[in-house]
Amino acid sequence: MKAWEATIRITQAATRKRANTIFCTQGSSSPPTEEENEQQDDHIYANGEIFHAERFLPNGDYYSGYWLDNFPHGQGKYWWTDGCMYVGDWFRGKTMGKGMFSWPSGAMYEGNFKSGFMDGDGTYTGPNGDTYRGGWIMNLKHGQGVKEYVNGDCYDGEWCRGLQEGQGRYNWKNGNYYVGEWKNGTIFGKGKMYWTNGNVYEGNWEDGFPKGNGTFKWTDGSFYVGNWSKDPNEQNGTFYPSTSLLETGNLEWDPQQVFNVDLVECTICPPEKVPILPSQKKLALWRSSKAVDSNIKPRRMSLDGRIDAPPVDREFGRIRLSDVAGTSASYLDDSIVGLQDADGYLRGSPIRIPKVVKRQGQTISKGHKNYELMLNLQLGIRVSVGRPGPPPSLDLKPSAFDPREKYWTRFPTEGSKITPPHPSCEFRWKDYCPKVFRALRMLFKVDAADYMISICGNDALRELCSPGKSGSFFYLTNDDRYMIKTMKKAETKVLLRMLSAYFNHVRAFDNTLVTKYYGLHCVKLSGPAQKKVRFVIMGNLFCTNYSIHRRFDLKGSTFGRTTDKPESQIEATTTLKDLDLNFIFRLQKTWFQEFRRQVDRDCEFMEQEGVMDYSLLVGIHFREADSTEDQTSSGSGTPIDNGGSENETVARVSRADMDQLLLDKEGWASIKLGINMPARVERTERKATEAETQLVGDPTGELYDVILFFGVIDILQDYDITKKLEHAYKSMQCDPNSISAVDPKAYSRRFRDYIFKVFIEDN
Repeated sequence: MKAWEATIRITQAATRKRANTIFCTQGSSSPPTEEENEQQDDHIYANGEIFHAERFLPNGDYYSGYWLDNFPHGQGKYWWTDGCMYVGDWFRGKTMGKGMFSWPSGAMYEGNFKSGFMDGDGTYTGPNGDTYRGGWIMNLKHGQGVKEYVNGDCYDGEWCRGLQEGQGRYNWKNGNYYVGEWKNGTIFGKGKMYWTNGNVYEGNWEDGFPKGNGTFKWTDGSFYVGNWSKDPNEQNGTFYPSTSLLETGNLEWDPQQVFNVDLVECTICPPEKVPILPSQKKLALWRSSKAVDSNIKPRRMSLDGRIDAPPVDREFGRIRLSDVAGTSASYLDDSIVGLQDADGYLRGSPIRIPKVVKRQGQTISKGHKNYELMLNLQLGIRVSVGRPGPPPSLDLKPSAFDPREKYWTRFPTEGSKITPPHPSCEFRWKDYCPKVFRALRMLFKVDAADYMISICGNDALRELCSPGKSGSFFYLTNDDRYMIKTMKKAETKVLLRMLSAYFNHVRAFDNTLVTKYYGLHCVKLSGPAQKKVRFVIMGNLFCTNYSIHRRFDLKGSTFGRTTDKPESQIEATTTLKDLDLNFIFRLQKTWFQEFRRQVDRDCEFMEQEGVMDYSLLVGIHFREADSTEDQTSSGSGTPIDNGGSENETVARVSRADMDQLLLDKEGWASIKLGINMPARVERTERKATEAETQLVGDPTGELYDVILFFGVIDILQDYDITKKLEHAYKSMQCDPNSISAVDPKAYSRRFRDYIFKVFIEDN
């Protein structure tokens, strides 16, 4: 025991000595001793009082600066025992404002911080001497910036999530330089390469090499025009020699020389790797035993201001679903006091989700009324998708979009030359515009084999418990990737009519929020009934490894836009509506700007096609819904019922997990507009007197870290005579602007106005 105590004293002395060396300033001799720390704590500061202090923290860290309620607040210096140091502005325990962060490796960042992240304008100098000056977002280079490499290279241009992307110029130390487009840190797109000897290549690039159409020019006037590729078999073009070469008879030149000689020294320096980020550093805070009850042990706090409470303290917050007249409010468990966030808002208490949640939908097994229909559907998909034919192409002829472009296939029970024998009844199968949907699957990067396995594998489909408002039935594949919806004849006609415009729209905008369609088919059963079942195959928006804790269907209307279920039946799989919404969605600036642009584009497309009654389906995963950090498969957006285990927990994404996701190139690739989007939501409350008409409640300042999933669904409703009569009838009962059925132009305007009120920029 004495040896152990001696070791502790030696360690503490070394820690004080090192801290004194780092933080010593004029007029100060040494850091305070433990006795001085105790004397400092004899004064109990009132809540909200800012004071200055210097002290060693329980884990050996050292802080000197201003405090507020046991949080660093204002100017301060913090030194971690591993050698990392931050000097600058703090806000309630988070680095916020201007500051400098240094690593023991010699790396240093000086610039703006936000909520613990390097965010804003700043300069980073790596341990090897590389220097970057420019914009940052959540620890990653983003926006306009200049990076000077220690080997003499330099890049000046646009960055996106840590990598060069957009327009930029790269200068090599030997004088060569490239000006043009970049993607994911490599030369990609259109651009020019200039060599010091005067040669120039202008054209298309892919992964750092010429690919596609391009022209190579020499200083003597010669040039080569053609299709470029590293594969000699794909390279083809024409060489036009200069007059001097014609005179000498030197008319041969190998284009592969550009790849094997000219571009050998034109390599891009790889991005640096930061071993640990400022947002990943934990902050130990001093809690004097004299300032609190002696029976209460000091609790460790993290850098983001949350208290690491024991399991018994991990209670979950109460959340009110609605205050709408006629719909009782729903609460979840007991509440705890929210913690204030770095921007002055209250951090909302976490939300508990029931641990045992049954998987959504009923498995279609033998004896189910739609069992044979499922077999017919799976057999038809297997044959139509696997049918041999020319490779899919995005350059389609107008005839491919003709609604009359459809093919019937007969499936007798004994089989035929192109169909296998099957145990179901005889049926006929129709494919609508197969070339178009094959091209759409290629555009959406859907592998044909995976597509067939998901729909036609050994696992049965699942039927959602009740049909939608339109009377359509929904089926989910076992892996939750695809949703199959039965279609009315009118909806089928709308989709075929707008198919060409839809194809061009989704091809032009990668971030489109409209539903992804993969196939349109019809099953005609034999027999006296001659029943026809039309259905479309779509992507499932909530196919994710994260549990969807809340889901909302938002249109921007108020008439009938509340959940018709009693409070006891509202669960994680319940789709809530406009007047049930009690959140405002806060998106980071660049995402919000892209969101606004894309909603405008999608609404203009739907307005031009004359459709209405669409909605924005939103799914929310609360990142701190449970203490576990393991992800569980969602089962169509809900936790899987693993044999009915009562110990099942929901998924959670910690700050460290998010940092790792942001650093990982593949992790960033999984984040798209409306998919796996980190964001925050702010709780709102409606005024009791306006509960039936107030679409957006008043903000309360309570915020939650979330991951969002959203997309535009139900885009196949024409403003036909039925909808016009519905509008006329409901207009006699209530405000015409409060009902869903309005003409496409008015619907688009109202939808956008509403969505841009519930989705705002996170400042």
